Amino acid sequence: MAMAEEDIVSLIKAALPDAEIEMIDLAGDNNHWKAIITSSAFIGKSRIAQHQIVYAALKGSMDGANGQLHALALETRTPSS
Repeated sequence: MAMAEEDIVSLIKAALPDAEIEMIDLAGDNNHWKAIITSSAFIGKSRIAQHQIVYAALKGSMDGANGQLHALALETRTPSS
């Protein structure tokens, strides 16, 4: 089952309240997304750590067979970048 844009944004915003999030549906199927996320929580963290924060916010939505979200390309930014 595909995961709606609003659900993805809600999960990320719950973990990163200051986040600005732009969602792009890459295939038009609500199942292949790109998220561009800007948050002060990313300041001083490596790209890997930034992405881990986002994946943790998704609370298992991408965990293989049980996941609702098939593909998510991430672009993370800090407010100054």
